[in-house]
Amino acid sequence: MSDDHLATATVQIRATPHEVWAVLTDSSRVPEYMFGSEVETDWTAGSAIVYRGEWEGKAFEDRGEIVLVEEPHRLVMTHFSPTSDDSGAAAVHHTVSYSLEPIGDDRTRVVLTQDHNASEDEATRAEANWSAMLEALRAAVEKDILTD
Repeated sequence: MSDDHLATATVQIRATPHEVWAVLTDSSRVPEYMFGSEVETDWTAGSAIVYRGEWEGKAFEDRGEIVLVEEPHRLVMTHFSPTSDDSGAAAVHHTVSYSLEPIGDDRTRVVLTQDHNASEDEATRAEANWSAMLEALRAAVEKDILTD
């Protein structure tokens, strides 16, 4: 397996990195931006992270570990999603990294990367999914800012 097929998604959010971080790492807010899935973790390095939900009509439980927490700028976790089909394809462990970069005083660029994609097609599909998730994160964060 090669790291050559890296998926990358980016979004700009009208909020500070602290405001984005607060929503990103609030377990009660995760369903708002993560396709309705729930998360179980304490958001500290070395802790387990479990996502549960439904995707394309099938229940799932993805697991991983929080690798790095540098509040409010960097969050890195492993991600394991067991395969549920009969194709014989091996399940893959990914590393998912969030980078929150300030842009001026009131904007944040969020860059998400996922490694260990088996092909360019897989990386492209992952980018589409992560882009949709980041757009939902943007909407959740900016909704908070507009209602304050």
